[in-house]
Amino acid sequence: MRHPIRLIDAAANRASEAARTLEDLARFCADDESLTAGYKTLRHQLVSILGALDLGWREAHRDLAGDVGTTIEGFHEGSRASVAAIAAANGSRLTEALRSLEEGLKLFPRETPLWAAVETLRYGAYTLNAQLALRLQSTAARQWRVCVLLTQSLCLRPWRAVLTAALAAGADCIQIREKEMSSAECVAHARVVVEQAHRTGASVIVNDRIDIALAAGADGVHLGLSDLAIQDARRIAGRALLIGATAHNAAEARAAIQSGADYCGVGAMFPSLVKPNQPAAGPPWMRQFSVAWPTVPHLAIGGITPENARQLQAVGCRGVAVATSVCGAEDPGVQVALLAEMFDTVSRESVA
Repeated sequence: MRHPIRLIDAAANRASEAARTLEDLARFCADDESLTAGYKTLRHQLVSILGALDLGWREAHRDLAGDVGTTIEGFHEGSRASVAAIAAANGSRLTEALRSLEEGLKLFPRETPLWAAVETLRYGAYTLNAQLALRLQSTAARQWRVCVLLTQSLCLRPWRAVLTAALAAGADCIQIREKEMSSAECVAHARVVVEQAHRTGASVIVNDRIDIALAAGADGVHLGLSDLAIQDARRIAGRALLIGATAHNAAEARAAIQSGADYCGVGAMFPSLVKPNQPAAGPPWMRQFSVAWPTVPHLAIGGITPENARQLQAVGCRGVAVATSVCGAEDPGVQVALLAEMFDTVSRESVA
């Protein structure tokens, strides 16, 4: 049997490599200073713990050529579906390696046990990994071009006709906003919308009501500032639903993203009939959001029309949410088509 220091050496190397990868993800993908500092501190603490071992001991027992595990590769090792998947894989690698290191160090008792210090690092890693997973989840969310806020009372034509026209014209998201319906009525209504929207590949979001979204098989829920907290919604729905949040300013956007929102409703862009008391922040706020969080899916919202949407496109907006300009139009399809073409151009340019 080989010397157990090889176990300690290998586990320490895996933990350090995984921690560095997670630190880089927190720094360059999540743009999160606190998480970046957390992983960096963990790495430095690990180096300090291992420094208590005899100098050169690990290296003297290292035998890469004789390692029977170097040719064994996991089934999914050669591919990752997203940045979030990279974080998940390395988060597991970090905590698993720390556990192996912790057990290996128990073979070398000291007055101040090194294994206990590694155990503390492992518990800290669980917390860091959970926070990073929330921050990076939005990278897996979809960036819509045109989301129609469907409200029956706003519809000039029958709401089903508005829905059909909007989907046919290119709306890739429908948000159900029915604050006056009973729960039973809203579930029935949402199921009809979900069935029709999903046939065209469009997503369905339910405003406010996570219970309605889950019951109707919707894709997500949009939560306002006075609604259920994002963390509580995630405890209820897990990853079964996308969760969107309202952001009227940078502080609200930062709080929503750090809490794990998959996308942000950024507004209000212009004066709105739906929320007449909400001050319009205008295109400058859209520009600020686009620069600060370039990878986070978003929908500009508030008084948007095909005429003023160009102002938003010019400052980095990639998608809009519209209500009155579509629901209250003589021809909803024309309005949606104009916006869909405008932001389809944005999508193609961003890919190029």
